[in-house]
Amino acid sequence: MKLCIARLSLLAAALILAPSFHAVRAEPDETVIVALGDSLTAGYGLPQDQSFPAQLQAALAARGQTVRVVNAGVSGDTASAGLQRLDWAIPDDADAVIVELGANDALQGLPPDGTKTALAEIIERIQAKGLPVLLAGMESPRNMGKAYVESFGAIYPDLAKQYGVILHPFFLEGAALHDDLMLKDGIHPNGKGVAVIVETMMPKVEELLARTKTKAEG
Repeated sequence: MKLCIARLSLLAAALILAPSFHAVRAEPDETVIVALGDSLTAGYGLPQDQSFPAQLQAALAARGQTVRVVNAGVSGDTASAGLQRLDWAIPDDADAVIVELGANDALQGLPPDGTKTALAEIIERIQAKGLPVLLAGMESPRNMGKAYVESFGAIYPDLAKQYGVILHPFFLEGAALHDDLMLKDGIHPNGKGVAVIVETMMPKVEELLARTKTKAEG
């Protein structure tokens, strides 16, 4: 089972996403955050202006922040698939990265060790570029069994501790299990659900921006 009906090929995704990836900074003081993820980031089933990157950018603008949030979400991506496209997914002008991957791994019952290894390499390669990372965690469906659920759930706090990245424990916090905030599939948030996710994650995003500013001043 996947988070989307059909997964975009990497080539198709590159063609779709490339224009926004390489946009010139609108303003000299603009901060560029790349949201690297799957359909939860891409905005599956939603108008583009209701996607997570679009709503996060709007929320930051309302707080007086000059930030462009690049939508680097590809529906159906596992952590390994995200790793495979990492080189072209992070533009040269990126200042920080939000990593939201792993939901499809859990839905497919992929070994947690493989997911952790892929996420670790993603973090290492982003940090090698000198960019701060916000890691958005995911939880496994409870029907996968206690051992799997616990093993999968440990991935994100373990990586955050190992690499010193900012952790938002559960991307869908505040929206999951609320029918009025989710699409009919029960997996993806609707526009209102995304707004809740953005609001819930905002303190961590502001911490990410603070790290970006510190790095720039350093």
